[in-house]
Amino acid sequence: MVLESLFNPFVVKKKPWEMFLVGVVYTLVSLPLAYFVFRDAAGLLAVFLIVIAALPMFYITIKNEEAIDIKYHREWFILKEHGRVLSFLMFFFGGVTVALAATYILLPSTVVDNIFGLQQQAIIGVNNVVQGKITQVDLIARIFTSNLKVLFFCILFSFLYGTGALFILTWNASVVATAMGNLFKTKLAEGAALVGWPLAANYFQAASFSFFRYMTHGALEMASYFIAGIAGGIISIAFIKRNFNEEQIFVDVLDMLFISLGLLFAAAIIEVYITPALFY
Repeated sequence: MVLESLFNPFVVKKKPWEMFLVGVVYTLVSLPLAYFVFRDAAGLLAVFLIVIAALPMFYITIKNEEAIDIKYHREWFILKEHGRVLSFLMFFFGGVTVALAATYILLPSTVVDNIFGLQQQAIIGVNNVVQGKITQVDLIARIFTSNLKVLFFCILFSFLYGTGALFILTWNASVVATAMGNLFKTKLAEGAALVGWPLAANYFQAASFSFFRYMTHGALEMASYFIAGIAGGIISIAFIKRNFNEEQIFVDVLDMLFISLGLLFAAAIIEVYITPALFY
């Protein structure tokens, strides 16, 4: 009750940057609790604790978005309102990711292995998807298909649990943070080997490289997942309130799903063509 009462969703919607702080605070509180309570699966438990803290705020937000669909019939205005929600969701994702990445970098390796072991296995699984000698078109198809599965579960979880996609998205934030933290350590070690010791410039270079390496395409992926999660949540709330006969709700949801698919496909193209050109 304490954590969830610190931030008002209606205030945060007007100041979306505050959600970055929300993500950082929720993460820094959840991680030590998870580590000391259930050390062997601390990473997964931390994700659950972050979701539990954020759940009331997101439920109120999604419920309000469904009410906007009923009240207004101008689709552009409705999408603009959803855009504000998307903005603060992205800031929340950024706060969680940065806090987890900093934890990965700063903590001892033995602690990191306990907290981020499952995430490291997930990264290996993702890398296996894109291994082998294949064409760029085939690679886009593989990446898009893999991401499409995540998108489907975001919609399904949101429909069944209202804000269920929050768990998938927070888990993805922890995986991205693990990849960033690992890349940061690798680049820092390379810089230290060249100059003999890690200069401040090396820290900045490693941090910026690891962030943009994954966020160049990852930001679009996360936006796509969040939009799909909002769409699924709106359908869920409409079903509970028996407003599923409102045509405007389905028009709005379909628009968001098409936008989500478009962003996901764009992210796959960027991941195959632009990210390698910039960071390899």
